[in-house]
Amino acid sequence: MNRFTLVATGTLLSLAACQSSDNNKNQLTRQQAQTYLDSYNKTYQDLIYKDNLAQWTLNTRIVKGDTLSQQLADAADKVLAEYTGSKANIDSAQKYLQLKDQLTPLQLRQFEVILFNAGNNPATAGDIVTRRISATNKQLSALYGFKFTLDGKPVTTGHIDEILESSDNLQERRKAWTASKEVGKTLKDGLDSLQYLRNASVTPLGYKDYFDYNAREYGMGEDEVIKLTRQFVTEIWPLYRELHTWARYTLAERYKQPVPDYIPADWLPNRWGQDWSSLVDVKGLSIDSVLKVHGAEWMAHQSEEFYKSLGFDPLPPVFWEKSSLYPVPADSPFTKNNHASAWHMDLANDVRSLESITPTTDYWSTVLHEFGHIYYYMSYSRPEIPVILRSGANRGFHEAFGTMMGLASLQKPFLENLNLIPKNTTTNDTLKLLKEALSYVVSLPWSSGVMTEFEYNLYAKKLPKDQYNQAWWKLVKQFQGIVPPVERGEEYCDAATKTHINDDPAQYYDYSIASVLVFQFHKHIADSILHQDPHATNYWGNKAVGDFLKKVMSPGASIDWRQQLKDDLHTDMSAKPMVAYFSVLMDYLKKVNAGKKYTLPEQPVFE
Repeated sequence: MNRFTLVATGTLLSLAACQSSDNNKNQLTRQQAQTYLDSYNKTYQDLIYKDNLAQWTLNTRIVKGDTLSQQLADAADKVLAEYTGSKANIDSAQKYLQLKDQLTPLQLRQFEVILFNAGNNPATAGDIVTRRISATNKQLSALYGFKFTLDGKPVTTGHIDEILESSDNLQERRKAWTASKEVGKTLKDGLDSLQYLRNASVTPLGYKDYFDYNAREYGMGEDEVIKLTRQFVTEIWPLYRELHTWARYTLAERYKQPVPDYIPADWLPNRWGQDWSSLVDVKGLSIDSVLKVHGAEWMAHQSEEFYKSLGFDPLPPVFWEKSSLYPVPADSPFTKNNHASAWHMDLANDVRSLESITPTTDYWSTVLHEFGHIYYYMSYSRPEIPVILRSGANRGFHEAFGTMMGLASLQKPFLENLNLIPKNTTTNDTLKLLKEALSYVVSLPWSSGVMTEFEYNLYAKKLPKDQYNQAWWKLVKQFQGIVPPVERGEEYCDAATKTHINDDPAQYYDYSIASVLVFQFHKHIADSILHQDPHATNYWGNKAVGDFLKKVMSPGASIDWRQQLKDDLHTDMSAKPMVAYFSVLMDYLKKVNAGKKYTLPEQPVFE
């Protein structure tokens, strides 16, 4: 063996020894990291379960004057916050993230989530976190414990909604709409306090403000989120402009009034103007009468049957035993949160839904929506997915799958399959598209525009309390083309009448992201799996649809959502599939609106 061979052999042995040493070091780091992660996940799961149990009671049994539920919720929130925001967990997460090259991808994602969780509750914020928790629960109690009145008599929000959806009496409508906004007066000071406390909770770990903090969960900065949501508004604006013009003339005729340049808020069938779909009645597709015969319980159990038909498992017994699915009686000594929601109590098997199911066409899709969340929970609640990664690929994914099921549940072949409408029912398909657009398209300027821009101003730009209502109505006019029916001074806080401003803050763009994803995923299912017209699909009983949904849902947050979109849909996020879905309607509206006055600009205005 010559000298060169000896040198080369020595070099190779040296490299091998280095690689072996590096591998051993990496293996040891991964083992130590995993020991820490196992402990964190176990403790986190225990604490989140206790917290959710306290919140469940706070939301399902609200008794005026009773502060015990709020105190228990405060205490559970505080314990969870102290753990997730502890200096020990922050230090550990930061230490391991500096060693990210030695971690597995799954470990790395967990440490990123741990540090994000800490960002909202850092111990370095002192008593700010405790004060924020208490202020949030106090705000929630004030919102859901509020007693609405109409003509001096107690009234439910459901009755207010019924008036706005069906009454042609403008005086009655104005009274109902005005009554729905009274709760805002009681929430304004609390929102001002929460603005400060939420911002102060997240800045110690380097976030700009509370809006920026929530954006980071998407792997985006606040400016990127605003750019994305404005992109959605821009993409959908020409169609929204046509719908706005159609609605102005239609409503003026309905109420026998001159055509307004902007729509008075009390003319619309929704308290916030976020859904106009009840302006259109599609003959043959209303299933109210059939559902009233079947009843609310049938609706709930039929929703389970739908998911089972796709190949999903039955709901666990705890769902039926512990959920709060039906309205609280009018003479009940307590009230509850009437906003439909799905709960993953222990991030494992305890799944529940909080609803007030009533036998209406709208609630039919709501039930399918909420059950969609439940089955998403169940899909990623498996040993391969760590507890802290048991959530949607991003927050919008959850809403997307629930909303997509709501869309599918109202398409004609689906309804015919369940005998909810007669076979071969003749319908006006253009009118059906119009009804869908008055829900899905109309929601985008509201969610991407009004709600997102208001909370961006509230947290990022520190909007002063004495400008809340002025700023709110400026955005409503700018993005929705809606104006208040009466003077709304700064004694009001009309933004805070929307529950999310109080108890699900700075995340409302999740709904617009979800709406966009709905049409992206629905197009894929219709085109590539069902081979059906996207406007007339029937998901029921198709195991291939179920397999696709399981494939997309089962990873939870263990993989990057952008990569998941590219892998499963071969595209980025865009509202263009929604625009394409309504292309026939766009042509129709242009003909109907020909010669009429347009009052919204040709392109949206961003300030």
